[in-house]
Amino acid sequence: MQEPLLRAEGLDYDTFPEVPASPGERERAGALQNRRVFLATFAAVLGNFSFGYALVYTSPVIPELKLSSDPALHLDKIQASWFGSVFTLGAAAGGLSAMLLNDLLGRKLSIMFSAVPSAIGYALMAGAHGLWMLLLGRTLTGFAGGLTAACIPVYVSEIAPPGVRGALGATPQLMAVFGSLSLYALGLLLPWRWLAVAGEGPVLIMILLLSFMPNSPRFLLSKSRDEEALQALTWLRADSEVHWEFEQIQDNVRRQSSRVSWAEAREPRVYRPVLIAVLMRFLQQLTGITPILVYLQTIFDSTSVVLPSQQDAAIVGAVRLLSVLIAAVTMDLAGRKVLLYVSASVMFAANLTLGLYVQFVPRPLTPNSTVEIATLGGTTFNYLTLIPLLATMLFIMGYAMGWGPITWLLMSEVLPLRARGVASGLCVLVSWLTAFVLTKYFLLAVNAFGLQVPFFFFSAICLLSLLFTGCCVPETRGRSLEQIEAFFHTRRMSFRP
Repeated sequence: MQEPLLRAEGLDYDTFPEVPASPGERERAGALQNRRVFLATFAAVLGNFSFGYALVYTSPVIPELKLSSDPALHLDKIQASWFGSVFTLGAAAGGLSAMLLNDLLGRKLSIMFSAVPSAIGYALMAGAHGLWMLLLGRTLTGFAGGLTAACIPVYVSEIAPPGVRGALGATPQLMAVFGSLSLYALGLLLPWRWLAVAGEGPVLIMILLLSFMPNSPRFLLSKSRDEEALQALTWLRADSEVHWEFEQIQDNVRRQSSRVSWAEAREPRVYRPVLIAVLMRFLQQLTGITPILVYLQTIFDSTSVVLPSQQDAAIVGAVRLLSVLIAAVTMDLAGRKVLLYVSASVMFAANLTLGLYVQFVPRPLTPNSTVEIATLGGTTFNYLTLIPLLATMLFIMGYAMGWGPITWLLMSEVLPLRARGVASGLCVLVSWLTAFVLTKYFLLAVNAFGLQVPFFFFSAICLLSLLFTGCCVPETRGRSLEQIEAFFHTRRMSFRP
């Protein structure tokens, strides 16, 4: 018998009856029927690649523009904080628009629409001759990122079969990480204008591939386009059991053909999954991931790391990519909650280490009789300067193994179908408004109180995330979206760990 989503009491808990796995399900990961699902997922998550690329664009660019001899492009501390944070305002606006576009245009067309502001934004930054062009370009790429952040996880979860939904649900975060790593790597080779030009490539490829992919069968059924929905599901599965799956989805959609009313929104079966998804995105940002990524090179410059800050940023990006790959492989094996526990614990240790390092280790560090030194490439360095790099790598590893990809996946899994489009947009809106506040005031807080204070705050949030996971987050591994939604209808939920 499967473990319940959350510990429940009594004999009436039968929301998830055990279903024997068919031979086709046991071979799902390597079956021919899933190759088209993988292709459709890849086409969609190219939008996440562009999102990850745009998110950390400022990491190598801000240090370069602070040294610019062009007065129109030279950034002071206040302008740098706006350049770093305005992306999140655009992302919040993109999440807000997704509340409408997700259900109006559909998941696929909304993703394709995001290419317009993304392409314009990169073009503005590539040809910028003033601060306003940089800020506008950054805002537009943020808008595209917020829109895709709300639409892509929903699209992927709705086209993926349960057996691989966990792995495919990690691909949006995986591609976002790969996009960030690509930016860090290219930042070692290209000037900042050409970094913006390079960002146009994935956008154009995404548009081309998505033109040949089907829309979500669940969305098509919600619009009474039953024949198109059957064709889409048949193309995605190429399976003899497609009619059985189609009838299940069709029955669930028909029972939820109307929009959620305000009266229904106050019912536990609706507000509980929405509240879980929103709070997860809120806590995800409060761990400090966005300001750390946006100001990564600035943080390394302030902590006297052993290698040049650009190389350190690229190393951290590679660690982040590896960690998301691990999460993608283990998510359907270990379960969502186990990875969330591990993730929050690792992030807590890393943030606390960074805070203590900044608090107690003097800078600049010089060789002395009490601290060992070493030589790397002819350069003498203090062993303590490895701590910021290793702690940051540990933080990124912890985030990328759990609270990074799983919050996106759970958002698309637990939200009820009737509210999925609007609620996913709400999640992204809350997430990026939180990110804006953190990113905008991170440098100001550092200047006023020191770099250690934000890291101590992030450590406390990681502890809170552990408690939230134990009390409120359901385990969704191996369940269909219809089963998960049926669970919230039972009202027999225990929020005890």
